[in-house]
Amino acid sequence: MNTVILYAQYIVNGLTLGAIYSLIALGYTMVYGILKFINFAHGDILMVGAFIGLFVYQALMSISSNPAFIMLSFFIAMIISMAFCALLGMFIERVAYKPLRNASRLAPLLSAIGVSFILSNLAAWIWGTTSRRFPYPFDNTPLVLGGVSITPHQILVLIVSVVMMILLAFFVNKTRMGKAMRATSLDQSTSELMGINVNRVISITFAVGSALAAVGGILASFDFRVYPSMGTMTGLKAFVAAVIGGIGNIQGAMIGGVLLGLLESVGAPLLHIPTGLKDTIAFAVLIIILLVKPDGILGKNEREKV
Repeated sequence: MNTVILYAQYIVNGLTLGAIYSLIALGYTMVYGILKFINFAHGDILMVGAFIGLFVYQALMSISSNPAFIMLSFFIAMIISMAFCALLGMFIERVAYKPLRNASRLAPLLSAIGVSFILSNLAAWIWGTTSRRFPYPFDNTPLVLGGVSITPHQILVLIVSVVMMILLAFFVNKTRMGKAMRATSLDQSTSELMGINVNRVISITFAVGSALAAVGGILASFDFRVYPSMGTMTGLKAFVAAVIGGIGNIQGAMIGGVLLGLLESVGAPLLHIPTGLKDTIAFAVLIIILLVKPDGILGKNEREKV
């Protein structure tokens, strides 16, 4: 295969992977932007979303084999999964994080790690440790354009990811709740004085971030299958993407996810990194970013008055 075509293929693959990372990274960055802590249970919410989506999708597929109904079933399963994970995210915030808001920074972090272990082990107990395949809702025969292979799955991932990001941008920038989120991220005390219900804003933030994680989990399941620990590495990489873009910055999370996907897809063959060591790229980039520009690409270095 021609080298140009080969690397064009890597770029297409990287964009698809990066779109998934971006969706998941948005959850990390939204929570950090308001509460200034990392929700390390986010990757496991992704896993729960993938399981719920899979089971609902399989149940609907058993009703009819009509291709149009199967495609509709996929989107219905995605919506139900988003709703379930949104409620789960709100429940976790209320039970595990809200009581610790005035505690030291370490307390909610440890609580998040505890929730992560609870979710992954509970999933293994309920659904078993065997990985499950998420069936494609369509024929996934690749389309070849100029020698570059593009599958319908990749097109679906890109379309869904772009639509979700546009909807999120509209929600954050144009709605009253979105404006309340932005105000709360700047100053919670002042927001409360201005009549904003900060507790409600935080709950909605967790709901939106968790719903996006569910979408990312379902889209990732096509390539990585569904199993209880699937959210661990995917979640960590999405966190790296959020840091690259600038943790707390929504646009930064989108850019960081795409960049990380491209670095993994193009960097591994370019640097002759074996497939089994491809995950090291994300964490090597994380170390470099923290050393060179710890605030990320779009992050701002803010000074605090003492």
